[in-house]
Amino acid sequence: QVQLVESGGGLVQAGGSLTLSCVASGSIVSINAMGWYRQAPGKQRELVANITRGGTNYADSVKGRFTASRDNAKNTVYLRMDSLKPEDTAVYYCNAELVITFQEMGVSYIEGVDYWGKGTLVTVSS
Repeated sequence: QVQLVESGGGLVQAGGSLTLSCVASGSIVSINAMGWYRQAPGKQRELVANITRGGTNYADSVKGRFTASRDNAKNTVYLRMDSLKPEDTAVYYCNAELVITFQEMGVSYIEGVDYWGKGTLVTVSS
């Protein structure tokens, strides 16, 4: 059973900082990408930052304020958020493109799958 578990959300004043963590666990063969999305009330889910084999991508709205990093040994991705603004208030979701292994009817399989965490709420007060 593969799962992503986020932590680190909470309430912070504008200008403050928070660091989110997401740990991937289970029958993981490799990780192609890990990152963060967010969804504010009444809005669509949007990319915040993700780390792929080709590098790290950020949404324009968070460039220079947020930093994504990975600890490959721990299957963990972090999101350091500085200079937070009220408009950063959202549920932040961890996303991972994983290669997993599983058995079915005694046969082992390897498959690429996209996983999501359950989300962690970040609230920035003005």
